[in-house]
Amino acid sequence: MSNKIIFGTLWLGFTIYAFGFAPPDRSDTLQLIIDLSTGKWAGINPLVIALFNLMGILPMAYACLMLIDGKAQRISAGLFSAAAFGVGAFAILPYLALRSPPSPNSQIDRRGMIKLVDSRWFGVTLTLGTIGLLSYGIVQGDWADFVRQWQTNRFIHVMSLDFCLLTLLLPVLISDDIDRRNFTNPQAIKILSLVPLFGGLIYLCIRPSLPDRLTCSEPKLV
Repeated sequence: MSNKIIFGTLWLGFTIYAFGFAPPDRSDTLQLIIDLSTGKWAGINPLVIALFNLMGILPMAYACLMLIDGKAQRISAGLFSAAAFGVGAFAILPYLALRSPPSPNSQIDRRGMIKLVDSRWFGVTLTLGTIGLLSYGIVQGDWADFVRQWQTNRFIHVMSLDFCLLTLLLPVLISDDIDRRNFTNPQAIKILSLVPLFGGLIYLCIRPSLPDRLTCSEPKLV
């Protein structure tokens, strides 16, 4: 129950801050989102471009955990995972609040989408994409301009906080995912996962595949 209160309160607080206390919205925000989404990046700070695209990679990292975790949940992890591509932590936090600790007796079918998100190569792809985007943003970006936009643009302000929240919350799902797998030193892996952003991505690159047969009491559709 405490986790439900913590994540529910965090979601409520983030929502109130984003729409009540963050910098005001700007008239060109919609056009900025369209340009970022369609690759029309001329004149846009590379830091903003990198951040926007990282907000597409992080939901994929969450999907690698949520679609597996959701097999033992009464709620649809797939819906929350899909929503995260549009609203980030606004979708992840409700899932964390509503989910229950996984049953020790769980069975997960490794076919289809589960086989993809369970693949180490998918984790490697996400990690390489993250390194490339961070390198591009840090090297080419204008930090002074980014700080100014962060202070005056609600979209960039909230997106930045959303990014921070997603990187910090990833270990919550990783901890349970570790328990499903055959690690020789699970505690060390849990500590590694606490490293913001890259700890979780490295975990996706090194985790063993799910056992061929797990016991799942009530398999749920994601």
